[in-house]
Amino acid sequence: MRLSTSRTATAALLALALASVALPASAASPAGTAAAAVEYVALGDSYASGTGAGSYSDAACTRSRNAYPALWATANRPASFAFVACGGAKIPDVLGSQVGALDEDTTLVSLSIGGNDSGFASTMLSCQYSTQSACERALRTAGEYVVNELPGELDSLYATVRARAPHAKVVVIGYPHLYKEGGLCLGGLSSAKRTAVNQGSDLLNDTIAGRAAAAGFAFADGRPAFAGHEICTGDAWISSTNVHPTAEGHESAYLPAFTAAAGSH
Repeated sequence: MRLSTSRTATAALLALALASVALPASAASPAGTAAAAVEYVALGDSYASGTGAGSYSDAACTRSRNAYPALWATANRPASFAFVACGGAKIPDVLGSQVGALDEDTTLVSLSIGGNDSGFASTMLSCQYSTQSACERALRTAGEYVVNELPGELDSLYATVRARAPHAKVVVIGYPHLYKEGGLCLGGLSSAKRTAVNQGSDLLNDTIAGRAAAAGFAFADGRPAFAGHEICTGDAWISSTNVHPTAEGHESAYLPAFTAAAGSH
């Protein structure tokens, strides 16, 4: 009788020990299941596609394997990943050829747009190759668009994104300051031009952030993410030749900013 009791107690203790060992794996299962259930769609322009970051999977749209959407997907292994951002895209392009990747099953969306709509390329050319006054004129023209027209266009786009992906967490990604302000910038823009360009970036970012908040979307600010690594710094994460984030910029600045804004996704 004593032996039977001892065996029963030992078996009970063994079962309890095995159960306690199994708990962490069981507790971790829901999180793993949730991560595997993410349906991620990356929308936007060249700052999302990875222009300038190299290792392109689609040369026509300059979609880079080093771009933050691709890096996030590699690290998190979502159930699906649609990388439809394209270099040169404007809001009509996103509406016409990108939002079709969204549906009711989409759970996570990243979106970078607005720079090309405001005339980013032509403005930068004016600032790089023309006078200070020409640079400021180009920035004023872009600023008028950003204040008067861009908000309504963003509202329409964001409403479409929400309608097509009603259950998704949407993260709007902002643009970095391109240049270090103050001091010398050998072979680059004058200090006054650099300040003016960054002020234009502030206006664009503040407008985008405001409309994203109104839509209930998260906003990942590129300015603090790239702080100290702008063009003219000793460790620039933005190329001075094409004025786009490098592979390191996507990995060390945009990826952490997006990851933090995406939260549990």
